[in-house]
Order: sequence, then structure tokens, then C-alpha cells
Amino acid sequence: MKTYSLNQLGRYPIYLKLLKEFFDEGVNVVSSPLIAKRLGYSEEQVRKDLQNVASEVGRPKKGREVKQLIEDIETFLGYRDSTSAVIIGVGHLGAALLNFPSFSEMGLEILAGFDTDPKLLWTRVGGKEIFPVAMLKDILPRLNAHIVIIAVPASAAQSVAEQAVASGAKAIWNFAPTHLDLPDNIVVEDVNLASSLAVLSHRLNVALAKEEKK
Repeated sequence: MKTYSLNQLGRYPIYLKLLKEFFDEGVNVVSSPLIAKRLGYSEEQVRKDLQNVASEVGRPKKGREVKQLIEDIETFLGYRDSTSAVIIGVGHLGAALLNFPSFSEMGLEILAGFDTDPKLLWTRVGGKEIFPVAMLKDILPRLNAHIVIIAVPASAAQSVAEQAVASGAKAIWNFAPTHLDLPDNIVVEDVNLASSLAVLSHRLNVALAKEEKK
């Protein structure tokens, strides 16, 4: 089985977005050099990335079919297989995630939300019912949802994550700004907004410095 670096995996959604833009523009065939130029990647990097997921061999100097590449990348990323999830924490961030329409395009179906706020319980957010966190152990197995999205404060994240695992969760998508200590067989993906902002700020400072030198 092939292994992929986190950076490499992170590039495939970017390729997919660009390819869909090409498709909407009526472009049927695309080359690695064109993709590299649009995204600022090296041609060799793009070529290798596409070779790893493409179902058809690329044609030198002719490129690859855009529609087929879209299908190949969606299949590789699992977007064509619906995966069920629930959200714990339906504050501003959790509510935004429940209302985010593009998850379905990525093969993710959020079935319900969980919270402890009495004002939120038994209401609907984004069309999804909000249950008490205390009912997670009863409801999660019934929904057959293997992914639990955590959008609670850092102070509550570890406890909530442990509760999710005890309820049958196989993967945790963690939006809380803290490290989770969970069993090795549980897949954990941290969304670190602070790190992303730091990268953005650094790149902005570099860009501004270049402009000042002109």
C-alpha cells in the first residue's frame, strides 16, 4: 500500500478545485505544466502526484482528461463514498460546520449535533437535530457514524473525545486548540487554526517585504 505525506494529501483537494474550475470553463484536457503554473507548484511534483492517483497513463505533451482526473481524485479522497459524522459542540464554530453545504460534495454527511446547552437541545441547526452529549453513547451506534467532529473549548476537548471513543467513534476531527491523548487505533486529525494563521501572517510579511524592495 502506498504511503502519502500530509503535504501531498493536502494538495489533492487543491488539484480537485482547480480541475473543477477547468471543467466549468470547458477545458477537457489539462497538462501538468499548466496545473503547476496555476498553482505555483513544480511540474515534477504535479506529475508525480497525479501519477499516484490517476487510473489512466498520462499522454506526453497531450495531458490528461479533466473529467477522468476529477473522478480519480474524488475516488482517492473518498469523496464518492458517503461517510457519516456527528458534531459535539454546537457553538459558533459547530453551528457553522453544521451549516456548511460543501461537506456533502466531499462525501461527508453530518447526521446530528450534540451539546450541553439547554437552549440548544432538541432544536435543529442546519436541519440537524441537537441532542444532549449524555445521549452520545446511545445515539452514535444507532447512526453508525464513525467520525466525531469536536468543536468544544480546549478545556472540555479531552473528556469529550474520550466519551466519543467510548461510544464507538473510530476517528476524531478535532477543531479544539489542544492535543488529544487517545488510543493508537483512533484516527485523529487536528485542525490547528493558530498554525494556519501563523503561516498566513508569515507569508504576508514576506510578500510585503518584497513589495517594499521594489
